[in-house]
Amino acid sequence: MPVNYLSILTPIIDEIEIKKSRFITYLFPIQSEDEFDTHLAAIRKEHYKATHHCQAFILNEDASIQRMSDDGEPSGTAGVPMLEVLKNNDLTYIMAVTVRYFGGTKLGAGGLIRAYSSAVSEALDKAIIVKNVTQLIVDCVIDYSQNDLFTYLMEETTLPITIMDTKYTDKVTYQLALDKDKASEIHEQLIDRFSGQIEWETQDEQTVDIPIKK
Repeated sequence: MPVNYLSILTPIIDEIEIKKSRFITYLFPIQSEDEFDTHLAAIRKEHYKATHHCQAFILNEDASIQRMSDDGEPSGTAGVPMLEVLKNNDLTYIMAVTVRYFGGTKLGAGGLIRAYSSAVSEALDKAIIVKNVTQLIVDCVIDYSQNDLFTYLMEETTLPITIMDTKYTDKVTYQLALDKDKASEIHEQLIDRFSGQIEWETQDEQTVDIPIKK
């Protein structure tokens, strides 16, 4: 399936300590510079006593908007290495802010570059990376008596299917996201396994975020 872009699923906060300096990194998925400004303002307010609030963000599917700031650290020692970590992971629609509380020991230019790179890298290690893809959305309706078999099939299948939502009424409705070119194959397999006792309703194509298994 063609991937539109890679980003992160949810915000992350992580902290490392280097020579008594605290580096607290915030990662957020964002869609605009306004979102970046809002998150940065909140972080500055929370950590108003911090020495630095260094930043980097990337926007657009082609990563055409890239910004960074050393926020008082020596030029090129904070924002650039933070941005490079995001770029090296092929991420976009993402921001990183690393708050530093100075611990009394100067790290030098090389030490700062390593510190800010590590801060963002270690935060990313805790993030769930998602691929944004264009998928066909299908509502699949089954009886409750078929639910165990359906969930088993979804767990075991190697076909590109993602469960986006589940609704429980008089029946169970699964909203599925799948590759358009695999839709017929998936439909035929489910019809066969459930002896035709399923309802299959095709919706529109949508862009969806699908977690990448580590």
